[in-house]
Amino acid sequence: MKLLTDYGFPLAVIAGLVGLWEVLCRMVRIPVWLLPAPSAIVRDTWTWADRIPGHLWVTFYETVGGFAVSVLVGVPLAIAIVYSPLMRRVLYPILLVVQSVPKVALAPLFLIWIGYGPNSNILIAAIVAFFPMVVNTAAGLESVEPDLLQLTHALQASALRVFWKVRLPWALPHIFSGMKVAMSLAVIGAVVGEFVGSDRGLGYLILTASSNMNTAIVFGVMAVLSALGMVVFWAVCLAERLACPWYLPPDGGAP
Repeated sequence: MKLLTDYGFPLAVIAGLVGLWEVLCRMVRIPVWLLPAPSAIVRDTWTWADRIPGHLWVTFYETVGGFAVSVLVGVPLAIAIVYSPLMRRVLYPILLVVQSVPKVALAPLFLIWIGYGPNSNILIAAIVAFFPMVVNTAAGLESVEPDLLQLTHALQASALRVFWKVRLPWALPHIFSGMKVAMSLAVIGAVVGEFVGSDRGLGYLILTASSNMNTAIVFGVMAVLSALGMVVFWAVCLAERLACPWYLPPDGGAP
């Protein structure tokens, strides 16, 4: 019954909306180039079945690469912010400035500095994704109960031991919350990079199809991109369950 409630009803709603979309497109006779019916999207996307997997792999590689960079950079920055008041005063304004700059404006600069290819797209994905990693990790490290910290101080535990035994386990749920957001943003960042300068990836396919007014392919590739986003998000949820078996989020760790 729980499985039916969790997945059956949402799937039924989605199926109903898709069916309504199909009926409206056929009844109103909306031009295919303006809004194709779901059946037309599936039919036309199938004709690109030999092209999509290779581009999907490129976007997946850029997404995971950008996510990994955001974690490897964001977590140490958060630790520095929590443990050093000086680093907090120095880094937070810089992080806010970087976060406020539109990433589409940065993409051409990365293309000039790094060159044409997946490396610049990975960096764009990392820039888009790393801010929630820093904020969530810092919030988790600072959320330890004061009484618990006082107890470790009374036991004369070293700062390193307190970090590994108290702060880090306490912060893990917050870190994984940041990872979920970062992974979703990394998909967006990778596609933004492909829009600006790339000859591979799902973003490149969307540009190619839209330039030819092939709206059905655009919708089909966006559906594949959405599926990719859900898969990598669920992968982070699975990692959270394995790393934090004592912690179960209110939604069970799944969307």
